[in-house]
Amino acid sequence: MSSVTDVAPIAATRTPEGEPRKPRKPRSGALLGLAAWLIGFLFVVPVLWMVLTSFHSEEAAATNPPSLLAPLTLEGYREFFGVGTGANPWPSLLNSLTASVVSTIIVLLLAIPAAYALSIKPVRKWTDVMFFFLSTRMLPIVAGLLPIYLFAQWSGLLDNIWLLIVLYTAMNLPIAVWMMRSFLAEVPVEILEAAAMDGAGLLLTLRQVVAPIILPGIAATSLICFIFSWNELLLARTLTGTVAGTAPVYLTGFVTSQGLFLAQVCAAAFVVSLPVLIAGFAAQDKLVQGLSLGAVK
Repeated sequence: MSSVTDVAPIAATRTPEGEPRKPRKPRSGALLGLAAWLIGFLFVVPVLWMVLTSFHSEEAAATNPPSLLAPLTLEGYREFFGVGTGANPWPSLLNSLTASVVSTIIVLLLAIPAAYALSIKPVRKWTDVMFFFLSTRMLPIVAGLLPIYLFAQWSGLLDNIWLLIVLYTAMNLPIAVWMMRSFLAEVPVEILEAAAMDGAGLLLTLRQVVAPIILPGIAATSLICFIFSWNELLLARTLTGTVAGTAPVYLTGFVTSQGLFLAQVCAAAFVVSLPVLIAGFAAQDKLVQGLSLGAVK
């Protein structure tokens, strides 16, 4: 009995080939965690600095080096919302919200059936189709800006929110199809066959069988499309004016030839970024599940 107990610890420290195992390095995990926290802190610091600066006066925000203990004030937010100046940011915010939400809904309605066909139904050369979808994102927007502007001018759609909705839909549809296909590829085929045997049609299968399974993927795709649409500036700046101007266009109006009002710009940037932050925090669980769905085979 004593010989067995003496040999067991020695055998446990060797590989099946008889070679001694390398000792574990518990410090490596701690170092990686510390590095992750450090990198995350570096990403968060500019945002926190922007929020803090938005509560300072213009004199305190313009000091060099900046003052952290300066008195806090809501002057920048009052200026942004037009208290005393008559400016009104609500039409621009509503235009951004309308264009982002409507285009995201249309993208999902088009991307889910297309991704379903490419992932579950037998499609020849589906890789070529997916590459074609992705290749449309490789064209810089500025390269197609002149034809789009001439078409909008000819059709009378300049300064029209529906033109932005169509363009945002076309801009986000390729990446949405690509993402949704990876999510739909994880749906068990047996579930779809069982639904077909029960007499469920395509729309019923997508709505009651497929959609609940890929809900995290839908949340991740919709959030990414919403962020891309909300942050888009070049098309909105070129194709809109006073009626259909979006929040990023309104934000650029604070940088004038008279100077850069730092506290007011920070307040405006924080307000414009707030819907995206709220959407991200509200869907963070679904977002993490959706982005990790399909990562493990």
